[in-house]
Amino acid sequence: MDLIGLVPSFGGLVWTVIAFVLALSIIVAIHEYGHYIVGRWTGIHAEVFSLGFGPVIYSRIDSRGTRWQIAALPFGGYVKFLGDSDAASGKDGAAMSGLSERERRRTMHGAPLWARVLTVAAGPAFNFVSALLIFTVMVLWTGVATEEASVGKVPALPFEGQTLQPGDTIVELAGQPTPDLATLVTVADALPPSPSVPYVVERAGVRVAFDGPYPFPPLAGGVQPQTAAFAAGLKAGDVIMAVDGAAISAFSELRTLVGESGGRDLRLTVWRAGEVFDATLTPRRMDLPLPEGGFETRWLIGLSGGIGFEPVLRTPGPVEAIGIGARQTWMIATTSLSGLYHMITGAISSCNLRGPIGIAESSGAAASQGVESFVWFIAMLSVAVGLMNLFPIPVLDGGHLVFHAYEAVTGKPPSDRALQVMMMGGLALLLSLMVFALTNDLFCP
Repeated sequence: MDLIGLVPSFGGLVWTVIAFVLALSIIVAIHEYGHYIVGRWTGIHAEVFSLGFGPVIYSRIDSRGTRWQIAALPFGGYVKFLGDSDAASGKDGAAMSGLSERERRRTMHGAPLWARVLTVAAGPAFNFVSALLIFTVMVLWTGVATEEASVGKVPALPFEGQTLQPGDTIVELAGQPTPDLATLVTVADALPPSPSVPYVVERAGVRVAFDGPYPFPPLAGGVQPQTAAFAAGLKAGDVIMAVDGAAISAFSELRTLVGESGGRDLRLTVWRAGEVFDATLTPRRMDLPLPEGGFETRWLIGLSGGIGFEPVLRTPGPVEAIGIGARQTWMIATTSLSGLYHMITGAISSCNLRGPIGIAESSGAAASQGVESFVWFIAMLSVAVGLMNLFPIPVLDGGHLVFHAYEAVTGKPPSDRALQVMMMGGLALLLSLMVFALTNDLFCP
């Protein structure tokens, strides 16, 4: 056995595990802290706040009597409130019977209904709010494009003629006026692929005309994790010069050739920082959400394109940034629900549901692309975790909220026996879903 050859793979595996544990720990901590702090605010006492399960590695007891601990298995966490029999907030009847009325008020099972509802709902709510805040901060950090068709940065391209320069304002493209960025994108999108396009720019107060590169070049604006392009080692900034020996000048040509490939191997000629090399990729069949709802199935390699320059950016105001963050959070949540619905109805492949191995691979891939990509992934995963916990399955927060809704309507909670049966059924369903997702990780392409 070639032990030296295993070192890179082992290093990649370690990196993937570290990234997965870090991402999951952050999201779980946010979720459980939501339960803890709202429970504390509403008068419910937390006995244990645990990151992880199993043997305790570290613990301390704070001034309020809550034990904060880190356990050996970093695949979740829980808050155990006074009167709970387990991490799923089952009722400890024996312990509850020995409590005074005042002490019962400090338990999850003896607190008023409103306090229990707020405490249960706080976990998913904190996941959604944390994602919104992350997206908002990232928008404030990176900025948004101005309305003018002004050039901020220009990527390196294998183009021998004159190109755009930072500070240029594009006033005409292929003979058509471009008074703003939106018009420029519309005009550029309608142009047929061509090695060069006529530009007129305002540069240092002077209008300059020249033939420049096609505005949507075959430039890799981003590489998606767990895709053919990522596996082949392609990077953002790469330029695809040819597919199977046929030269291309537009990203739309690459998209068409990949879509028509039927999944056969494609040989890409790639330009990177002045060097040219070949990469063979096998497009993968994937289900993509549509803006109007639903999904379409396409062959993809995992590259995203963009306009051939970075517009001048501005820092948005707080209200605008929060709005952008909220729309991003809403889009992820609605797309996830739509995907689940289409998997259940058979409209798209059930292989779209991934388990811990798939999530771990995505964590490692996102981390390998930089801090910004990893933080963005954490925000997306936080939305998914918050959404999953709202499913009306006993043992999940959504199941507890259903129990509380029943109590609000009937005036009394379900019986202890009924709760035990439903909790066992919910646990069996949840374990079945986990096994199914893990099977997808192992056997789906």
